[in-house]
Amino acid sequence: MATFVFGMNQSLDGYVDHSEMRTGPALFRHWIEHVRDLTGSVYGRRMYEVMRYWDEDDPEWSDEQREFAAAWRRQPKWVVSRSLKSVGPNATLVGDDVGAVVRDLKSRLDGEIAVSGPSWHKA
Repeated sequence: MATFVFGMNQSLDGYVDHSEMRTGPALFRHWIEHVRDLTGSVYGRRMYEVMRYWDEDDPEWSDEQREFAAAWRRQPKWVVSRSLKSVGPNATLVGDDVGAVVRDLKSRLDGEIAVSGPSWHKA
């Protein structure tokens, strides 16, 4: 049975820019290992759009950035959005009945599924 873990990773001012923000090597290694070990991720539209940065190779990336991108691309993603019409590779668009999708994932999969988005709203 899968476990869902909500997390938020951002700067204190809410600014997220993968090309400008850099963590130290130890923290970035943590994120590589964390993403590699995930069963998958559930994203809101805005966070998914931020993370799509990792879908396209950048010739200026370090070996560690390429390793993170490979781990991120490999994991399945479920994107909750009513405004998106399509999502990228290894992602599934969830527009309706989010609860049923989450219950299905929980019962069908094992491991940790990350849930992330820039804000939390009560349904």
